[in-house]
Amino acid sequence: MDGNRNGSARDMTIIEPHIHMYSRTTDDYTRMYEQGIRACVEPSFWLGANRRYAGTFWDYFQLILDFETLRARRYGMDHYACVSVNPKEADDTKLAHEVLDGLTPYLDHPRCVAIGEIGFNRITPGEEEIFQRQLEMAKSRGMLILVHTPHDTPEVSKRAGTARILDILRELNYRPERIVVDHNTEDTMPLTRKTDVWAGMTVYPYSKLNPERVGALLKKWGMERMLVNSSADWGVSDPTSLPRVGEFMRRDGFPPEHVEKLLFGNPLAFWSQCEKFRPELNLPYVDPAAYQR
Repeated sequence: MDGNRNGSARDMTIIEPHIHMYSRTTDDYTRMYEQGIRACVEPSFWLGANRRYAGTFWDYFQLILDFETLRARRYGMDHYACVSVNPKEADDTKLAHEVLDGLTPYLDHPRCVAIGEIGFNRITPGEEEIFQRQLEMAKSRGMLILVHTPHDTPEVSKRAGTARILDILRELNYRPERIVVDHNTEDTMPLTRKTDVWAGMTVYPYSKLNPERVGALLKKWGMERMLVNSSADWGVSDPTSLPRVGEFMRRDGFPPEHVEKLLFGNPLAFWSQCEKFRPELNLPYVDPAAYQR
């Protein structure tokens, strides 16, 4: 379909539905382009230290909506973003409410396609309060929702957190096809698949899933309303995880149409529910000599 920057043919186009490019280098953009990734969505996340002022959140939202879109475009990538108070910083409820009080201009931005990531980190009352408010904001505006399920730790059960999330979503009574519950594993997929929300899976080299586990989950639960992403944040992660998933699926006997559905058709279907998401998939890779000074 598309060619890479050296002109050799790619066999498919990939949409990355969840990746934190704020934490990646320009070399990562080049690698992604060379392996067929042509559009991406960047949800709001934690920056490595808790923010102390509402303005630092708003500046971050502006950066991922404006500058990151420009940076990505130079590397042939059409970039969109989601904004929210991430659950890792939701326990400072006074600050979180102040941030949300000023969120409207960023939700209205032409590059904002959802509220997210929202959900749980440690499954605390404060996190639930801020989660609930952001869900109601999304529902009132008819927006897409990206939900973060907690990491499994000795103190936190990912399965329990996912079960609580799904209970809250049922209480919300919002259209499930406009919600993705992300970072599913073998423990949570049976819960998520009992609903009509989209189920996200994340591939990391040393944590979360690998391509083999993604393949096994797809064989068990099917291809409908399934998304896979690299997330690719501050930890050990790979922004080209999706091409690796595609290669494994081919070797494992998945038909080509299933690979294309997972890596292109499904993310296009989910994100295109937002009228702002109309990705340009043939953006040229610009030689850095043209703009780097």
